[in-house]
Amino acid sequence: MTATCKQRERIPVQIYADDKRASQAVARRIARLIRSKAARGESTVLGLATGHTPVNVYRELIRMHRAEGLDLAGVVTFNLDEYWPIEPTTLQSYHHWMHANLFDAVNIKPENIHLLSGTVRQKDIGDHCRQYEEHIRAAGGIDLQILGVGRSGHIGFNEPGSSPESLTRRIELDTITRKDAANDFFGEETVPQNALTMGVKTILAAREICLLAFGEHKAPIVKRAVEGPVSAEAACSYLQNHPRATMYLDAAAAAELTRISTPWLVDSCGWDEYLKRHAVIWLAQKLDKPILKLTDEDYAENGLVELLRACGGSYRLNIDIFRHQMNTITGWPGGKGQHRRVLVFSPHPDDDVICMGGTMARFAEQGHELHVAYMVSGCLSVFDHAVSRYGDFVREFNHIFGLTPEQTKTIEEHIDQFLRQKKPGDVDTPEVQAIKGLIRRTEAIDAAKYCGVAEERTHFLNLPFYNTGKVQKLRIGPEDIAAVQQTLDRIRPDMIFAAGDLSDPHGTHRLCLEALLVALEAHAPTCQTPPEIWLYRGAWQEWPPEQIDMAVPLAPDELKRKRFAIFRHESQKDRAMFPGPYDSREFWQRAEERNMTTAAIYDALGLPEYHALEAFVRYPPRSSDYLLEQLDGPNGQEETENES
Repeated sequence: MTATCKQRERIPVQIYADDKRASQAVARRIARLIRSKAARGESTVLGLATGHTPVNVYRELIRMHRAEGLDLAGVVTFNLDEYWPIEPTTLQSYHHWMHANLFDAVNIKPENIHLLSGTVRQKDIGDHCRQYEEHIRAAGGIDLQILGVGRSGHIGFNEPGSSPESLTRRIELDTITRKDAANDFFGEETVPQNALTMGVKTILAAREICLLAFGEHKAPIVKRAVEGPVSAEAACSYLQNHPRATMYLDAAAAAELTRISTPWLVDSCGWDEYLKRHAVIWLAQKLDKPILKLTDEDYAENGLVELLRACGGSYRLNIDIFRHQMNTITGWPGGKGQHRRVLVFSPHPDDDVICMGGTMARFAEQGHELHVAYMVSGCLSVFDHAVSRYGDFVREFNHIFGLTPEQTKTIEEHIDQFLRQKKPGDVDTPEVQAIKGLIRRTEAIDAAKYCGVAEERTHFLNLPFYNTGKVQKLRIGPEDIAAVQQTLDRIRPDMIFAAGDLSDPHGTHRLCLEALLVALEAHAPTCQTPPEIWLYRGAWQEWPPEQIDMAVPLAPDELKRKRFAIFRHESQKDRAMFPGPYDSREFWQRAEERNMTTAAIYDALGLPEYHALEAFVRYPPRSSDYLLEQLDGPNGQEETENES
């Protein structure tokens, strides 16, 4: 890393290609520490975080314990935080989470496990928190603290405004934090308003800190923590004052760091084609000028003299980039005059129409053989009241057609009685899950038909990894891969479209893509010509223009048709079960805004003006050789660590 980069980045940063590699690096760091201290006859005191971010660290520690004999008997643990009030057996409690994801699978002694209590009486909270601090001191302090970071910048539950002198205490959760937790609690209204948390001073007292952050949604707060000033408004920025704090990021979470987003401002670059395109589009957007109007002076005044020299001036450079972007636009996604067998993999039953409903209709209209494979049932995303409504429909249907009360008794028992007694976050019975899955299935068939997909060409894979009844899913297994491979072998597509949310390490989209890519490896030897693979984006992010390989224009009527296809998913209309913490609008509103914004970006770059564009990236996505050099692990240099 250059001196300029070090001046910008006030916390040491390790960037990895994906979350798994970053998590493995942290797990190896922990294992080395455990073994080093054990060799000296000392215990290792770990501060542990919970949630989606550190789960792969714990999975790797479990693997090392089972496969490599990593002994955790001498480890003492202190957890960062816990919701309050909450019962320890509740699925969302961190007590339950830690046992399910680490403690029950390794040999940490029960007496060495320390967890804040979600059931402590309100009047006893002060004493409980003081005792927690005393236990940490009695253990000799924390050797290594694992942290995640919230979008509000919180570490632990130290929300904006937390003092650097704060100790373990009760805190009221910030609105952003509660929105981010809503998925786990099946709705923001059921997220506890308070939590117990280690304080900032408690965290900073750890001898070493490893903060992990993964995904595009973490990129803004990562930049704020690493390059911004120290401020109580973002507790993560206090890590700048810690002598041995390191951030472990995937490429998506690092995307807004200056050395990644605009590397020409901090270092000399190897100007490959991707980086040229990235720089030219960045300059055009910064100056609000079309590509073909950029001048030598524009480049020189914005730190891009080196690019000008490498490309022989702005005239030729502008034309090359303009032509590339022009060539991404096509009204014939399957090729003009072609007859292709197209297979769209939709993780949930509505991702297909939300993300590429206009392109699907175009394929159907242009005579291609269009199939859609829905990978999971989507039952978790159906509200209970929809089940009751469909139950009423079935009961009335049975009454009209003369079925006996005994024949409808099962429906009444499993819908009326169960749903009346159900608490937020409880796992549905198999019968209720089946009904919710059936609701999503019939909606998907209706929406696909509206886009021109014949019912016999809609396929429901119901991958087993999803069928936990909980927000947290299983890892992809052989049965998931086999189901995808069977679909590939049966349809033998020429073109495949899949959700490309590569930065979401734990979401259904990412896991479905993982299953598809593994299945494609097994399918490939049977193909004379491997299928083209195209990636679309989900409901929250769009591909940046420099990454887009195909942009399909949509006229106003075509965008309206896409909206009506999304409306066919009535159980997701008006309010979705998991709307995401970043945008409260309905999916059709987000989709239209994304498609129209992409068109506006193309227009501003001087490209033809369209009403809307659906954007796709060819797999594997193109990237810059320079950016790959910024990665640690297999694509760069592994970090070195002081064991003392």
